Amino acid sequence: MHATCISEQACKDARKRLEQQGVTVKAFALKNDLHPSTVYAVLLGQKKCLRGEAHRAAVLLGLKQNVSEQ
Repeated sequence: MHATCISEQACKDARKRLEQQGVTVKAFALKNDLHPSTVYAVLLGQKKCLRGEAHRAAVLLGLKQNVSEQ
């Protein structure tokens, strides 16, 4: 069972955007100072993306909005 509240379709769309841009998941991760396994887990819906690196990956992938604390 997937652990995320991000829809499977949103993850699929994010993977497709990367593919259309000709960017591998690993290249995206390294460019954004993320661990590739974290980005893969986010794209597969295996992370909740509530905080930390997974949250940052989801924001950069366009899966979540970056809501800064005030």
